[in-house]
Amino acid sequence: MGAATSAREQRGQEKRPLIELRDIYKIYKMGGEEIHASDGVSLSISQGEFVAIVGKSGSGKSTLMNIIGALDVPTSGQYFLNGKDVSHMKDDELAGIRNRMIGFIFQQYNLLPRENLLGNVELPLLYAGVPAEERKRRALAALARVGLKDKWRNKPMQLSGGQQQRVSIARALAGDPSLILADEPTGALDSRTGHQVLEFLRQLNGEGNTIVMITHDSSIAMMAKRVVRVSDGKIVFDGSVDDYGALLRREEESADVSAVIHPGTEEHLEQ
Repeated sequence: MGAATSAREQRGQEKRPLIELRDIYKIYKMGGEEIHASDGVSLSISQGEFVAIVGKSGSGKSTLMNIIGALDVPTSGQYFLNGKDVSHMKDDELAGIRNRMIGFIFQQYNLLPRENLLGNVELPLLYAGVPAEERKRRALAALARVGLKDKWRNKPMQLSGGQQQRVSIARALAGDPSLILADEPTGALDSRTGHQVLEFLRQLNGEGNTIVMITHDSSIAMMAKRVVRVSDGKIVFDGSVDDYGALLRREEESADVSAVIHPGTEEHLEQ
C-alpha cells in the first residue's frame, strides 16, 4: 500500500485521536531533587492534523517529542498511539512501533554518507524486513514525491542542505507511517530553504499525512495549523495558528509597554 493511498484512506475515515496523552509525567531525579520534564500533560491529536509543539530550551518539548515518538516512556500516565497503549513498552517493542508507525525527520538529516540516496531511503524498510524489490520500489516512489528520483545514485554530500532534508523526508515517507514527527526540520537550513521545506510539509499534510513538528521558533510554528506551547513541562497554550498569532501580538505589546514604563530594565538585568 502506497503513502498516497494511505492518505486518501485517512481522509475518508471519521477523525479519531491518532495521538492521545493522558496525564503524562516524566520525572528525573538529580541529586535529591525531582525534575518534572513533563508535568501532567494531556493532549489529543487527530489523524490528518499538522501540529507544532513549540517551547524554549528546557521547556519540556523535547521530552514530549521523545514520548510521542516512542523513544522514551513516561514515568506515569498513558500514551495511546492509534489506539495502542505504548506507555510502558520495552525497548524492543518501542523499536517495532517506531519502525511501523512513525517517520522521523531530523534537524541534522542523519543520512549515511557512504550510502546513495536510494540506500538511505531504503534503510527503515530494511529494518522492517521488506523484500529487496519492494524496498527499491517504495524508496524510488518516496524520492519521486520529494523531486529527487533522478538523483537516487548520488551520495548525500553531493546535495545541498535542502535536498538532504528532502531525502530525510522521503525516508520518513517510505514506510507509509501513521505519523511524521519532525524535530526542528529547518534548524540546519537558511531561511529561504527552510521555508521551502516547511511548504513541502504543508503539502504533505494537505495530502492527508499527520505531522507533528517540534520547534523553538514561534514563526516556524505558525506554518502549522495548530500550535501547542510548552513551558516548565506543562501545556500553556493549545489552539489555532490565528489564536497563537494573537497571543504573540499581545505578548509583544506587553513587552513594549514594560520597556517604556521601566526603561533600561533589560540592560540592568544583563549586568
